[in-house]
Amino acid sequence: MYEEEDAKSQRCSSDLLLCISKKTNDVNFKDPVRKTSDLTFTEGQNKNAPATLLYPKAVWRSPREIILESSGFRPSSSAAGTMASPGEKGSLDPYLEYLHQKNSRENLDRFIPNRSAMDFNYTRSLFTLGKKWKEKSAVMSTSSEAYRKFLAEALDMNRSRILAFKNKLPTPVELIPQSWLSPVTSQSKSTKPCQSIPKTCQRMLEAPYILDDYYLNLLDWGANNVVAIALSESVYLWNASNGSATELVTFNDEEGPVTSVSWAPDGQNIAIGLQNSHVQLWDFSAQRQLRTFRGGHRLRVCSLAWNNHILTTGGIDCKITNNDIRITLHIVGTYRGHRQEVCGLKWSPSGKQLASGGKDNLLYLWDRSRSSLNSGTQWLHRIEDHTAAVKALAWCPFQSNLLASGGSDRSIKFWNTCTGACLNSVDTGSQVCALLWSMRERELLSSHGLPENQLILWKYPSMGTMAELTGHASRVLFLAQSPDGCTVASAAVDEKLMFWHVFGIPELAKQAPKTSSEPFAHRHRIR
Repeated sequence: MYEEEDAKSQRCSSDLLLCISKKTNDVNFKDPVRKTSDLTFTEGQNKNAPATLLYPKAVWRSPREIILESSGFRPSSSAAGTMASPGEKGSLDPYLEYLHQKNSRENLDRFIPNRSAMDFNYTRSLFTLGKKWKEKSAVMSTSSEAYRKFLAEALDMNRSRILAFKNKLPTPVELIPQSWLSPVTSQSKSTKPCQSIPKTCQRMLEAPYILDDYYLNLLDWGANNVVAIALSESVYLWNASNGSATELVTFNDEEGPVTSVSWAPDGQNIAIGLQNSHVQLWDFSAQRQLRTFRGGHRLRVCSLAWNNHILTTGGIDCKITNNDIRITLHIVGTYRGHRQEVCGLKWSPSGKQLASGGKDNLLYLWDRSRSSLNSGTQWLHRIEDHTAAVKALAWCPFQSNLLASGGSDRSIKFWNTCTGACLNSVDTGSQVCALLWSMRERELLSSHGLPENQLILWKYPSMGTMAELTGHASRVLFLAQSPDGCTVASAAVDEKLMFWHVFGIPELAKQAPKTSSEPFAHRHRIR
């Protein structure tokens, strides 16, 4: 029964206080906030007489307590009579007893605020602080207001601009005006200027009777700044320092034609491979033949590569031979693995690894220490990624284990020679005939055949095209690089030998130092 009555009472408005007189059943509506002087008088009672109070010792009553009384609830005998004051012990409030009789969860009314939990002092300060601050700020002087704003900006107290858009950043304040500085001091750190690559050749020479054979190697530029080129049965030398040209040797029909030429690292000797499987060694200064290497191959020698005093030769007989030019029995090792003509040979800058490319579409990496006179396979890696003959080979000068290879399959591939993994592959769109790395920059030059017959300069490792050089009328079979690394010579089937400043413009020759007139100036001094 109590549950039903409590449910009905909860529908009553919480902003009204129901006061019930003890003698009469009159219902009076009073303000919910009752003061101690707001007393309820019963009907017929003298106002001058003491008033009869509802709950005399409990002046502050909540709407639920009054509704509890009106619902006819009668407390137990232990709680009958007057309510206990807060200081008394052992007595029980009827309302608390009523709560004990019901489930506590059903009687918790969270929509009625608890005044005892309110901080009236804090609330009052919030209402009065703004008014006092306005009154105080009106009295503040102009200088004090300016100081307050400056202090707020300095302490970053203006938080309204956080994550706000700005049209333009403020101009930085110059501690030292640029006009006070000297031109050298005021100049910022110089950035590297963009490389200007001439699109036309700087010099062109005639090269008649050059052989149109992709598998031969007929051009080389020595450390003595002399270009060697094979034209049919003859070898010609062109001195880039003074522009003079001389004929070194002409072979007869039984020996020739010349199939490969290669300068020794010191630029004093030149090796010449012939059609009859022989290799001749010539002295440049004396213009005479030093010796002939025989027995290394059965047919023509297509490729040559130097490694100090070791001359490595590759032939159409699929064999690679190491020849020591210092001893009589010159053959000191062989490499076997190719099934067709060996048309490309390059030693690494360290001299420990040899790369070879063949007409059989294979690329081999060899270890110098594994060469032997016995037949067998001693390669480090056997690579079959190319789909056509592999002739163009170039070791990277700034990364010892990086090799670039190109061939008739129109692709340039980059290899990690330690693992044999392919790092990148680029489709150039035409036959790749030769490759050259720049000695100064991370750049790679390639020469091509049809349809453009051009030279392409690539930026490594992005392999973006930096420049395309055109001028040859047929495929550019051979490339050679000058000792200073700036100029590149290209020879094509159109019988033209062109010189390009691809990797930079050569510096002018420095003036020779003046000789001292002091006696014995050429001798070294200890003190």
